[in-house]
Amino acid sequence: MEKATFGAGCFWGVEAAFRKVKGVISTSVGYMGGHFPNPSYLDVVSRITGHAEVVQVEYDPQQVSYDELLDVFWNIHDPTTLNRQGPDRGEQYRSVIFFHNQKQEVTAKQSKEKQQRSGSFDKDIVTQIEPASEYYLATEDHQQYFEKKGRR
Repeated sequence: MEKATFGAGCFWGVEAAFRKVKGVISTSVGYMGGHFPNPSYLDVVSRITGHAEVVQVEYDPQQVSYDELLDVFWNIHDPTTLNRQGPDRGEQYRSVIFFHNQKQEVTAKQSKEKQQRSGSFDKDIVTQIEPASEYYLATEDHQQYFEKKGRR
């Protein structure tokens, strides 16, 4: 099994999208990329932590490739808006790929370049690509939120 970590706006919808992918074994939502240890949801949304809301995906590379996960990532949000997705604003909603190894870093950068050249987006892609750092798991009420609330 391998891990992948993505920030693409509010983590509830991002997690729901990745949970549908064949080969994804498990998902969780949390925070990464900031300077504030053990943040709560309220800390993160108050914009004092520097963290992004992220989804951490555990996947079987025999069933789904990292490239395929990146394709999902590019298609579930607008990677051209800085610190915003839909009505949600703030650095916690930034578009970011946190890589866990050098292969993921290279693949993510190549994928971003490919997306930019594809003409699929009218503006420049602002997605950040950064090394994975400490991952802080969100509380249980945020995990699989849409499934618990009966939403899709």
